[in-house]
Amino acid sequence: MDRRIRGTALACLLLATGMTTGCSTDSSARSSEDPSPSASRASASSEQSAGGTGGAGGAGSEADARAATEAAYRKYGIEPLAAPPVPPATKPSPSSEAGGGVPVISEIPTDEKIVFLTIDDGAEKDPGFVTMMRELKIPFTMFLTDSAIRTDYNYFKPLQEFGEGVQNHTLTHPDLRTLGADAQKREICGQQEKLKDRYGATPRLFRPPYGNWNEDTRAAAASCGVEAIVLWRESMQITNMQYQRGDKKLHPGDIILAHFRGPSDLKGTTMTEMTANLLRHIKEQGFTVARLEDYL
Repeated sequence: MDRRIRGTALACLLLATGMTTGCSTDSSARSSEDPSPSASRASASSEQSAGGTGGAGGAGSEADARAATEAAYRKYGIEPLAAPPVPPATKPSPSSEAGGGVPVISEIPTDEKIVFLTIDDGAEKDPGFVTMMRELKIPFTMFLTDSAIRTDYNYFKPLQEFGEGVQNHTLTHPDLRTLGADAQKREICGQQEKLKDRYGATPRLFRPPYGNWNEDTRAAAASCGVEAIVLWRESMQITNMQYQRGDKKLHPGDIILAHFRGPSDLKGTTMTEMTANLLRHIKEQGFTVARLEDYL
């Protein structure tokens, strides 16, 4: 053993002017030549802090995202809408169009120049519309009818993933005023279950087909867990809007109705073209679009 120790010491002494690393311990060799994973992570973190993706980089990413959205607006021939304001900490209490029970509303009380876009039925399933909404990041609420969407439930899932609400528009789109209380309940509660099964959440809002409802509708909606019946102030036509008020103007908090419709219903106009027309009218009147569920 002594001879081996003396031999090693002599070899290191002879090599002292040259291959000194050959006499280093394993741990020091790893430290200087092959950094540990934790050291590598620390180095990478240091490089990020020195000028990578933190701080100003995050602000730059937001600016890049906004620039991309504005470029998308130009692609569709639309002036960019302003970003919606921060939603109120407490949701406003809308006034109902009738007495007690589930409220029936057409607008949200607010002084902000915002309107709310809602799209009904689900018959048209235009992939271009999904692309458009992904690029423009326009918030809207879907009121879906099972008989219209059942041919392709999956079409609406990407729209839902953008944060768009999925709400109730009955199973078969009847005029509810022609039905008795039990039949109305089947239409509303049945669609509550269908939408929960397909999209993972029970709707809070309900829109009666054609805007037709009666007190049986309110009672049925309440029994099915609906919190509000949502009507509208304006409806989107192919190139313009139909207004309920005589001044033919948008007002703060107005709810706008549109439909999932295609060229066969829109005289050759696509849904993306119709939506672009709608957004132009909103921009021209100095409004932007906010998310209904943030206020109701």
